[in-house]
Amino acid sequence: MAHDREVLRMIWEGQIGICFQADRDEIVGIKPEPFYLMISRLSYLPLVTDKVRKYFSRYIAAEHQDGAVWFDFNGTPLRLHYPIGVLYDLLHPEEDSTPWCLTIHFSKFPEDTLVKLNSKELLESHYMSCLKEADVLKHRGLVISAMQKKDHNQLWLGLVNDKFDQFWAVNRRLMEPYSDQESFRNIPLRIYTDDDFTYTQKLISPISEGGQKKSLADLMAELSTPVRKAVGCRTHGIDLHEETQLQWMSEHLSYPDNFLHLSVDFKDV
Repeated sequence: MAHDREVLRMIWEGQIGICFQADRDEIVGIKPEPFYLMISRLSYLPLVTDKVRKYFSRYIAAEHQDGAVWFDFNGTPLRLHYPIGVLYDLLHPEEDSTPWCLTIHFSKFPEDTLVKLNSKELLESHYMSCLKEADVLKHRGLVISAMQKKDHNQLWLGLVNDKFDQFWAVNRRLMEPYSDQESFRNIPLRIYTDDDFTYTQKLISPISEGGQKKSLADLMAELSTPVRKAVGCRTHGIDLHEETQLQWMSEHLSYPDNFLHLSVDFKDV
């Protein structure tokens, strides 16, 4: 299926203004000014850690200099393996024009809460695992397994270096139905709720038992229970229309890990 390149480009270019500040308990001497960055929604915090660490390190006590860096928002530790756009939508659901203020920490890493990803290599390994899992759901893993190592490297470097054409030259193969199929076998999907910082996964086919293409309304019906109804869904800061087809969503609105990351609102019945 031909992709709507303008939609793909719009999603790729989505950014969040972030104001980084230091943990006041770790500062030595003069309090530093905040550090501001525009960061891609599709990126990950470990990919910007070096830049933020370099700015603040001169103000941090020597005994904390080599600590594992982590970030929090209003006291909530941020999961380093979640895309930044997912974190923002979960913790900052109301869009406004002010930067998102995060605190960087050089000590007291919350190991009971966060996965320690203190190198880009570990993040790359996690990213490739997600890609493989997504392709198993879509194509039984047949597409990703047929790729060469250089293709995997091109995907990763395209994401890290913010190179749209480089990334999509390979990713388009992962975003097409396999062989003579008209859709994916299942939709790689991670579902987040406002009252929980974890996600759930559910095996969702883009095609109904009657052979019709499913819409977001069909998905929300499947997610609803007798006591709780799904009433809204957003991703990339966008409230999605109920008539949007799941196959189209997967092809155009997935994050670079090939998963749809959906923040779903529920109300009690």
